[in-house]
Amino acid sequence: MGKHRIIDLSKHLKTTPYGVFPWAEIVYGEHRGTAKVRMKNYGVPKGFYPDDMGAADETVYCTTHTGTHLDAPWHYGPTSEGKPAKTIDEIPLEWCYGDGVVIDVKHKKPLEFITSEDVKKALDKIKYKLKPMDIVLVKTGAPSMTEAPGPGREVTMWLIDQGIKVMGIDLAGWERALPVMLAEYKSGKPKGQYWQAHLAGREREYCQIEGLTNLDAIPKPYGFKVSVLPIKVLAASAAWCRAVAILEE
Repeated sequence: MGKHRIIDLSKHLKTTPYGVFPWAEIVYGEHRGTAKVRMKNYGVPKGFYPDDMGAADETVYCTTHTGTHLDAPWHYGPTSEGKPAKTIDEIPLEWCYGDGVVIDVKHKKPLEFITSEDVKKALDKIKYKLKPMDIVLVKTGAPSMTEAPGPGREVTMWLIDQGIKVMGIDLAGWERALPVMLAEYKSGKPKGQYWQAHLAGREREYCQIEGLTNLDAIPKPYGFKVSVLPIKVLAASAAWCRAVAILEE
């Protein structure tokens, strides 16, 4: 086997203040503290652990939609394509490992819709044709959701029509910013503007990777593998994943 280079595309899972969605809290158990607790619980004397230091551990409180994660069809609704929607533990692992392609839409203005025409132009530029089961990574380069364009129903359905089962983005969500969509809804714009990409998943089965990072570190737009294997959380709508790009050298 040849050598491989692995590029991390995942964000840290870290404590995030309450009121910020998705929030998270990590409680760190340091070595001396865990030793005290365990010596008390196990009824053993001081000195049981060398240097009175036990094993560090962490307790994590967060949603499955925190950090870099994979959304399952169950997230979008209870059914997809007229059948019970797959939960994250039911997703075929074959969907989560495959040929990757980076779609660069950095030229799009904040809060614009990313369309199938944008994707087609990006593919023409790199001389690549999508094939079924490719994993599509959309690169906006935006520093935050409120300064980013986002996919809608049209491009999501188009990608699914190309045989794409997993698509991802370098943003916290596979949509434009939630406050923007809510404001548009309240202002009287068509109801279909709100959460439209997610709702497409009730009609057609697909998964989305949210919270990708480091897409600029992938040195070529295709010709590499992507792995986004999710944690096997029973009956869940999403799970954290260690998203990576794998390149042969």
